[in-house]
Amino acid sequence: MTDTVVTHNEPKAGRGTWRVSWNGLRLIAALELKQRVRSTKWKWALAVFAGIVGLVTLLLSGAINSLFGVGSDGGDANDVLFGVVVFFVLGLGLLVSPTLSATAINGDSKEGTLAPLQATALSSVDIVVGKLLAAWVASLAFLVVALPFIVFSYFSSEAPGLAMVTTVLVLAVELLVVCAIGLGWSAITARTPASAVLTYVTVATLTVISLILFGLTVPLVNQPTTVRIYDSVEYDDVTGMATECDFREETREQAHTERTWWLLAMNPFVIVADAAPSVDDLQQQGRNYYGSQTMLGSIKYAVREARLGPSQFENWCYMSEDSPLLPEEVARLDELTSQKAIWPYGLAFHALLAAGALWLAVRRVDVPHGKLASGTRVA
Repeated sequence: MTDTVVTHNEPKAGRGTWRVSWNGLRLIAALELKQRVRSTKWKWALAVFAGIVGLVTLLLSGAINSLFGVGSDGGDANDVLFGVVVFFVLGLGLLVSPTLSATAINGDSKEGTLAPLQATALSSVDIVVGKLLAAWVASLAFLVVALPFIVFSYFSSEAPGLAMVTTVLVLAVELLVVCAIGLGWSAITARTPASAVLTYVTVATLTVISLILFGLTVPLVNQPTTVRIYDSVEYDDVTGMATECDFREETREQAHTERTWWLLAMNPFVIVADAAPSVDDLQQQGRNYYGSQTMLGSIKYAVREARLGPSQFENWCYMSEDSPLLPEEVARLDELTSQKAIWPYGLAFHALLAAGALWLAVRRVDVPHGKLASGTRVA
């Protein structure tokens, strides 16, 4: 049986590229989801996902109880459990989501099921966004099966009340972004393996390569900086503590990460950590004035400090653990605590990526289409 090639000389009456119909969106999303629900592999995938997350949560919880004792009163130890489980679910979600959307358009085109949809009154936006909603709902199913373990780890920690809600919402948004990126690559490339690989490369760029690039740019932003140091002059021979300190200046190479912090802002893990409310320990309590009582909060303030750039003052004078902070340290602390949140920048960048991917997908699905790739099956 030979394939029939259909040429569209003009769009179907009543069809508009950017016209959105709720019935059209619901129809496409329902068709996509029904195909997934009928698949036995889909149910097994959910079960395996839940099993992996549950096993990691159980093993990590057992390790924490073993190290710090059963019934640990929370604190840093149990907050590590919440942070690791959240990051683990995010990592698995970023691996699964591309498989739900990266072949949604070119796969249908290859099987000859896309052209009949294009020949109807459905707009290109209906087809693309409907497929996106279906892929997102499918990815949220994986988040739902992991939710009990996130809740368990949350109640084992000392995270604030809104931490779990905020974290789950940001996780859902990140899954939507990845689904949109996969859909864009699916529309651009003719072959399904290529679109899947390109989607994973994009995800790797946002997660792993962004961190590598940040590290590689450190030598590029190094420059000589004069640092004011409060250093020990005399010591107590018995305690080893300083008995007299004085100021001195030293010129050294420092990395001005305030120029490259945006490489971290695009990372989904940084976005989740920065958006999650945390119990902060940014108080002037002796020398231990910096930090957070949560794992996610520690990452948050580490990235915000990178955005602030290197300090031009260092305190090397150790008279006692309860030594009061110097005015220079108080000023640095005030700068750090006044830093604005980073996650809006990251989410805005991801929103632009998703919007660009959807725009490309709509243009590629629209008919009449221009030049098709060689060997592309239309119908």
